[in-house]
Amino acid sequence: MTVFFTYVLLGLSLAAPIGPVNAAQLDRGIKSGFFHAWLVGLGATVADGIYMILVFLGVVHLVEIPFVQTFLWLFGFFVLVYTGIEALSGAGKIALINSRTVSESHTKSFLSGFFMSLFNPLTILFWLGIFGSILAKTITSFATEQVILYVGAIFLGIIIWDFTMAGFASTLRKFLTPRLLISISVLSGISLIGFGVYFGIQAATVLFS
Repeated sequence: MTVFFTYVLLGLSLAAPIGPVNAAQLDRGIKSGFFHAWLVGLGATVADGIYMILVFLGVVHLVEIPFVQTFLWLFGFFVLVYTGIEALSGAGKIALINSRTVSESHTKSFLSGFFMSLFNPLTILFWLGIFGSILAKTITSFATEQVILYVGAIFLGIIIWDFTMAGFASTLRKFLTPRLLISISVLSGISLIGFGVYFGIQAATVLFS
């Protein structure tokens, strides 16, 4: 049981670092409430699950191909910059808990998190690289049933963090002033654009190296 909780903690630590998905969750939670923020995280978690499956299938060396790297960096650049600009343009629409929640498509929130994580090269490098190493060690140390259990524990940790971020973001809008809420939304948007620009630079580096 101690080992199980260790893997849950590993999942939490993997999801916790501030990145594009967390910034997007914060922005959605403030604008549209808990469910939309949770859907962003859920979309990212589904993308994580896809990469988990790819690791199990042994698809690791694909990301070493320069063309694939460039495509992933560029797609990540467009997704993040678009989401960041959208966050900035919608900052003025933020409503407090007593006002009407900003209308947003559930599907759009889910797909936002899904594509943001699916085409995030840093996510890909983790799942196909670091997680691949963790999986290899786990397989050599435990039986197949235990491996599945511990991989599930990592996933559980990610899901717990998803709920935590969604709750935190949606709770913020109850206590902050409209001006501060708008400031947080603007910072989230700038953060997303910043990550996008970084991805664009990495794409250019791979393309012209």
